[in-house]
Amino acid sequence: MKAKEPKNRKDYQPIKVYCFPNERQTIEQQARSTGLSKSSYLLRVGMGYPIRSIVDNHQVEELVRINGDLGRLGGLLKLWLSNGKPAPGIDARTIRETLKKIDRTQDQMLVLMQKVLRPQADPLTSSRTSSDRSSQKDDGT
Repeated sequence: MKAKEPKNRKDYQPIKVYCFPNERQTIEQQARSTGLSKSSYLLRVGMGYPIRSIVDNHQVEELVRINGDLGRLGGLLKLWLSNGKPAPGIDARTIRETLKKIDRTQDQMLVLMQKVLRPQADPLTSSRTSSDRSSQKDDGT
């Protein structure tokens, strides 16, 4: 008779981790902040995979909402300008600067959102810092 093939991780033997109560509390807190179970969190850390905080995703959602508001504000300003004469005391230069500022702010927000959400394709394979890796690329090694 053939031995039963394991179907998932729970069919394998777990690894025990001994730690002090304060260390356990820290691990539990960090796992909660990522939305992962303690087991999944420790597995990802141990395998060198990047850990993303769910707080980051909430912040990006807020930035997306603000970005949409800025886009609507710029659209309303353009609509207001195309429908009639602007209010006295507001010159074309001020309006152009305001629209440019909205565009620059949206671009900056997009860059920030990409930094937070851009997945890192490779797990961390060494203890070198990112500056060590970038300097190594610059040296050609």
